[in-house]
Amino acid sequence: MLKFMLQRLVSGLVTVWFIATATFLAMHAVPGDPLLNDKAVPPEIRRNLEARYGLDQPLPQQYLLYMGNMLQGDFGISFTQQNRRVNDIIRAHFPVSALLGVAAILIAAAGGILWGALAALYRNRLPDRLIMLLVVLGISVPGFVFAALAQLLLVNVNRWLGFTLLPVAGWGTPAHLVMPALVLGLGLLAFLTRLMRSSMLEVISADYIRTARAKGLSPLRIFFRHQLRNAILPVITVLGPAIAAITTGGFVVELVFAIPGLGRYFVQAVQQLDYTVIMGTTVFYGAFLVLMVILVDILYGIVDPRIRERGHD
Repeated sequence: MLKFMLQRLVSGLVTVWFIATATFLAMHAVPGDPLLNDKAVPPEIRRNLEARYGLDQPLPQQYLLYMGNMLQGDFGISFTQQNRRVNDIIRAHFPVSALLGVAAILIAAAGGILWGALAALYRNRLPDRLIMLLVVLGISVPGFVFAALAQLLLVNVNRWLGFTLLPVAGWGTPAHLVMPALVLGLGLLAFLTRLMRSSMLEVISADYIRTARAKGLSPLRIFFRHQLRNAILPVITVLGPAIAAITTGGFVVELVFAIPGLGRYFVQAVQQLDYTVIMGTTVFYGAFLVLMVILVDILYGIVDPRIRERGHD
């Protein structure tokens, strides 16, 4: 098991290094000048800014400085937000994105497992057809469309009721979390429903399920002890990357619902060509995603020992 964990850790570190290197090269290949910021800068001030951010050094030396600082956990100072470090931006706003992502994951996981299992149990009947229709819609329709429709729905419902059932936008109370989390989790909910249905259908037709029925076990015991337990393994596999993707990928939802999360600052950094914020948040997002993948691999190896054995080959 230790060898299996070390292999995953080494591969994860290599992946993070690749992400950091690719991001550095991409930022320096993008046309534009991050020091201009739509304003003319006197030559003396420009030289001072270049020295402060290390832009006056050759590209290989900038890369070594960037990697050295990153190894120490220092992502530098923002180009556009005066005297504000990227680490402070991440520390202040990632918890907001994380809270929104966790809520979305809970909704998606619970709904996906429930609806996927129901669709499999009622295969080719009305419940199955309705659920799969909703799944197709959830996968096909972009998130920003759901976000706009959700806001429109809230405006009309609040107006019809005469009071605010749920806030249309903003942040600060549990009520502000409900609709953004639901919108953010819809795509994953649809995907997990489809995955759970396929996995459940494979388990239902397995030999050991027929054996359990022949032994006279109750349908509920068969469902919870044998069908659900085995069908949920593929869902566990995708939950780790999904947690990282949702927690760090709610850019559109955060913008539409005016949520002060890290994704909102990332979008602003891209618009303003803020190199340090873009590189810092990208590496942070990538490292977080890699960490979740490693944790899921280890968890899956604990649940299914065959994975560990294949990892040793």
